[in-house]
Amino acid sequence: MRSCSWILGVCLAFAPCLLSAQQSQTPVVLHAARLLQVDSGTVIQPGEVLVEGNRIKAVGKSVEHPAGAKVIDLGGATLMPGLIDAHIHLFLHPGAEDLQTVEESVPWRVILAEQAAKDDVMAGYTAERDMGTEGAGSADTAIRDAINKGIIPGPRLRLSGNAIDILGGHEDANKYNPAQHVLSNADYANSAEQLVEVMREQHKEGSDFAKIYETGKDRMIDGVLHTPFQYTAAQLAAAVEEARRMGTNVGVHAMGEPGTLYAAQAGVASIDHATQLSDETVRLMKEKGIFAVPTFAIFEYFAKNRDSQDQAATQAEMLDYKIKEFKKQVAAGVPFAVGSDVGPFPHGTQAREMTLMVQYGMKPADVLRADLINGAKLLGWGGQIGELKPAYLADIVAVPANPLEDISTCEHVSFVMKDGKVLRQ
Repeated sequence: MRSCSWILGVCLAFAPCLLSAQQSQTPVVLHAARLLQVDSGTVIQPGEVLVEGNRIKAVGKSVEHPAGAKVIDLGGATLMPGLIDAHIHLFLHPGAEDLQTVEESVPWRVILAEQAAKDDVMAGYTAERDMGTEGAGSADTAIRDAINKGIIPGPRLRLSGNAIDILGGHEDANKYNPAQHVLSNADYANSAEQLVEVMREQHKEGSDFAKIYETGKDRMIDGVLHTPFQYTAAQLAAAVEEARRMGTNVGVHAMGEPGTLYAAQAGVASIDHATQLSDETVRLMKEKGIFAVPTFAIFEYFAKNRDSQDQAATQAEMLDYKIKEFKKQVAAGVPFAVGSDVGPFPHGTQAREMTLMVQYGMKPADVLRADLINGAKLLGWGGQIGELKPAYLADIVAVPANPLEDISTCEHVSFVMKDGKVLRQ
């Protein structure tokens, strides 16, 4: 009897997966009041998408309805590509980040990461870049591989494993008693040679790119950000060259100068946080196509959710400074991608990032292009996701209103299709 019950439970558990697999073999027509054309920043009305297998077959005001096709009418919604978050942490959750990495086992953190991946994709994020497991090593590969095999729901993922840091650097366990030998949340590399060694080890364990801490600890002095660099331009260049050899790239945590300049000189793929950028750094970023990833959502969250009033005030001051610098960056034509740094704040709520980028000076169409077209390029899926075009992968979401008129509608995704399979309706 127990055996029969167990078999029945397994069958029921896999039934949705089998149903999705069956549905993917049937052509699907999505119909809605509007459809976002990301590249031109326009909306067509009404909008339809024909999906066959895991690819988009046709897009327009009206598309062919093949015999036997399943039609999904989404009413007054807007069809748009699945959202992309270029800076996430699946292995973090709200609470004391340093303590959770010490107190929680890696197996437990994997379970939480699985739930985080589900929350993100159900919120419409069909592709993400995880910028470090914060001490969980290559455990992120288990999440990515389980998603790719259809075992658990989640976004397409690009992973870094642990981030890379110097001894005593930004992510080291600096505030703890050294005699306790509390482990860093990153992998140590104190030279160009060690950077290459660590990157090779991480690549062997399944990483898709390298995440390097380039600046920290951050301080505001007389209203100006000060943040020491961790690697020279030559050291970062060695990492970039090694990444190129492996067919991947480097993203850096870099808040300000001179670390942001060194990162731009080295030719990294993205400068994440990018609060302070000199004129020369901006010039190089534009010349080399290096994306700035502002991560406003985490700054806003920390400004409102710190343990003490002093900590919150410091974060608020840094956010105000960041907003002023961001306005200059927008005016200067810095290329942007969109990343929220979700993890320390709840997964599935990170579309707030796009709302803030519009609030602080970007046009909605530009933010959407930064998120979808630039995000796809940064993650290595340019020309495959980020737009609703024939032959693109069928990662499609629906939002209640027109995102060109109200970007915050992206915080209220009502329909999610990933790889041609409906995950939320």
